[in-house]
Amino acid sequence: MAVGEQGGKLYRGIVDAIRADIANGIYVPGSRLPAERDLTERFGVSRPTIREAMIALEMLGLVEARKGSGVFVLDPSVAAAAPGESELDIGAFEIIEARRLLEGEVAAVAATEIDEAHLAELRSLMEAMADADSAAAEVADRRFHICIAEATGNAVIIAAVTDFWDMRFRSPLAREVLRKAGSLGTQSRLDEHGRILRALETRNPVEARAAMRDHLNRVITHLLDVTETEAVERARAETAQRRRALARRTV
Repeated sequence: MAVGEQGGKLYRGIVDAIRADIANGIYVPGSRLPAERDLTERFGVSRPTIREAMIALEMLGLVEARKGSGVFVLDPSVAAAAPGESELDIGAFEIIEARRLLEGEVAAVAATEIDEAHLAELRSLMEAMADADSAAAEVADRRFHICIAEATGNAVIIAAVTDFWDMRFRSPLAREVLRKAGSLGTQSRLDEHGRILRALETRNPVEARAAMRDHLNRVITHLLDVTETEAVERARAETAQRRRALARRTV
């Protein structure tokens, strides 16, 4: 069953389908939901969409993710009331995927238009991103991306990049995903933004586009890694497999 045909947000269709399964007794309290790979096949969507659906179900109190075990159904009598459209809103993966599409092109345009004043500000923001204060580094990160948009001289692009960035904090679901994810890491942040800056300094639109897209791909990968509910279970299975292989070789 592909949920894309239903329209609207993909993760919400999955949430509604699993809510119905729970209500119909297909998944009873205490039972484990199917593995992520099985859900991607069932609904015909990507891993990020399934991950956002699972986090939305957690926010509703319908399921609980247990590290190394999977996602388990909770007693529906203690679950939250069904949310309105605005209560869950847009997920972090959706936002970053949209940013990847837009900001890659924005960086390419900026590389052909940027002036020394904007480059000087970007260099200063790179220093601010190294701040040990994560809140200050986050402010500098936001400003870095908006500064690149401003370098295009296009008011619509500036507004779009600003809105995409700030949407992360207006959406409860996006905030929850980002809370779980934590920081990308100072060195990764500096390395990736440094590559973007160098491409802009050399006025290379192809490299600027690639550097921005690679950075946002890395953010998506990071979110997938840190919200992985089956990571420990998989690691244990891989360790057991390696041990069996070693035992066979030593016979």
